[in-house]
Amino acid sequence: MIAITPGEPGGIGPDLVIQAAQQDRSQGWVVVADAKMLEERAQLLDLPLSINEYLESPSTQAGVLTVLNTPLAESVRAGELCVNNAKGTLHALDRAISGCLEGRFAALVTGPMQKSVIMDAGFAFSGHTEHLAERSGVDDVVMMLATGAMRVALATTHLPLHAVPGALTQTLLERRLRILHHAMQRQFGLATPRLLVCGLNPHAGESGHMGREEIDVITPVCEKLCAEGLLIRGPLPADTLFTPQYLNDADAVMAMFHDQGLPVLKYSGFGSAVNITLGLPFIRTSVDHGTALDLAGTGQANLGSFLAALSAANTMTERTRATA
Repeated sequence: MIAITPGEPGGIGPDLVIQAAQQDRSQGWVVVADAKMLEERAQLLDLPLSINEYLESPSTQAGVLTVLNTPLAESVRAGELCVNNAKGTLHALDRAISGCLEGRFAALVTGPMQKSVIMDAGFAFSGHTEHLAERSGVDDVVMMLATGAMRVALATTHLPLHAVPGALTQTLLERRLRILHHAMQRQFGLATPRLLVCGLNPHAGESGHMGREEIDVITPVCEKLCAEGLLIRGPLPADTLFTPQYLNDADAVMAMFHDQGLPVLKYSGFGSAVNITLGLPFIRTSVDHGTALDLAGTGQANLGSFLAALSAANTMTERTRATA
């Protein structure tokens, strides 16, 4: 079974789940959300939907969702945020995480969250990735986005740009490269994954003239892991790394900060990319976009990334079992 959390109830997450449920499916879904909210959104979308209470075997029938009911404090209006519903939204995510940790769910697929409304409600929440790591009790995780053309992992995630150099240490980079390498082997079935590592500064520091992070941090880590037999190239200038010359011979890229690698990846496949959290004790995938409040309830939400996230979760589950 795959657990699904729609995310922000006022956004397009519920739309995506309901629209995707209009087709028969081969895998069982358990949607952890407010059942009434899903029913009301289906009515707004003018789509048929029946709700089954989650007991054991979820339905795979078109137009039917199996729901682990997690009530919200207030009724939801499509396209509008409600601070009073933030607690329930976060509780739904935590229930899904607990189900994965307990082995009841094989994977977790998440819809987009509105970080601002969660923080406005008084919760410390910088994003799904960090929250998943904390709730799962793991030392570290890696955020990676994937399309058919490339996979880009992040050495640092949701930090202001001025904080990146201080956060980028040898310990952090080595740990996250090891997580990426292990995930490529276990969840993607690559015996000897080939990894590219971006420099932090323009021209990868220009031999120290544009910054010393490449000399002091990135190069020593790459050399250490290469000496252990990992296939790693870097640090490479980010402005030329994302070209066929390099990408054709690579399985994944480690970018140093959020907006170094993700704009390139999203340009190549926005709407069909998958957000994956590596290093968790279970598989988690998500969409590559935000809550799109302006599209909620209109029936115009694009299913591409959500379907890709479901497919990736299923494939990664199968590969993980095969390599266990």
